[in-house]
Amino acid sequence: MIALVVRRLLQSLVVMLVVTLIAFIMFRYAGDPVNQMVGVETTEAERQALRESLGLDQPTLVQFVRYVGRVASLNFGVSFQFRRPVMELLAERLPATLELALVAAMLSLVSGILLGVYCALNPRGRISAALQAVSLVGVSLPTFLIGILLIYVFSVALGWLPSFGRSGLVPVTKHWSTGLLTLQGWKSLLLPAVTLGLFQMTLIMRLVRSEMLEVLRADFIRFGVARGLPQRRIYFRHALKNTLVPVITVVGLQLGSIIAFSIITETVFQWPGMGLLFLQSVQNVDVPIMSTYLLLIAFMFVMINMVVDLLYNAVDPRLKGSSRV
Repeated sequence: MIALVVRRLLQSLVVMLVVTLIAFIMFRYAGDPVNQMVGVETTEAERQALRESLGLDQPTLVQFVRYVGRVASLNFGVSFQFRRPVMELLAERLPATLELALVAAMLSLVSGILLGVYCALNPRGRISAALQAVSLVGVSLPTFLIGILLIYVFSVALGWLPSFGRSGLVPVTKHWSTGLLTLQGWKSLLLPAVTLGLFQMTLIMRLVRSEMLEVLRADFIRFGVARGLPQRRIYFRHALKNTLVPVITVVGLQLGSIIAFSIITETVFQWPGMGLLFLQSVQNVDVPIMSTYLLLIAFMFVMINMVVDLLYNAVDPRLKGSSRV
């Protein structure tokens, strides 16, 4: 297991170096941030002085080497737009994004697995057929349209939930405030979380259903039934455990995409998270924020993939031997 972790760490380091190069190349030619920071009346000399202060007048190779050095020391530069350290800006937005992603992930994971198991155990039931039909809608509709529909029904028509913003915050630490401790916080979080997690929930439900139907037809399940084992033990200890092995990969990637693609949900609901900050930085060609956001998302995906590899070995003992190779 230790050898597996060390190997995955080395592979993750290589991946992060490649992502750092891609981020630098992509956003190096995204546009001239100086044009977004100055007005029409700014002289060319003032523009050049600002460009030199930002280090944009240096050769591309020099800029990249300096960029890698800053990233290695966790110094991601200063925002061109806000004139503040990028890490400070992201730290202010990170709690909102993590809070939204955590609730959406738990909702999609728990609901998706439970509904998938139910549909697999009752494949011809009316409720299963209705859930399958609803899952098609959840997979087909784009996220922004789901959010708009939820706002119209629960905010405009019924008036039960707020349509935008993050409220009911309670300070936990100096840099962390959460809405999970208040009713108003949960009300403002519910619609964005459902919007963000609905696609993942329907995908997990359909995947668990199809995989579990396949496992239930296996010989070892029939042997367990012939031995007279309790149905609960057959379904949840043997069938579900073998179902989760192929599901883990898809679930891990989907949970990572919740954070990566929260931009749309945060924009629709004006949720003050990192996704909304990234969208604003794109509009203003704020390269430090854009590149740092990309590196942060890549780091989260790398960590999730590492956890998925470790879960493989925990769920399926047959893979422990292959991890030594």
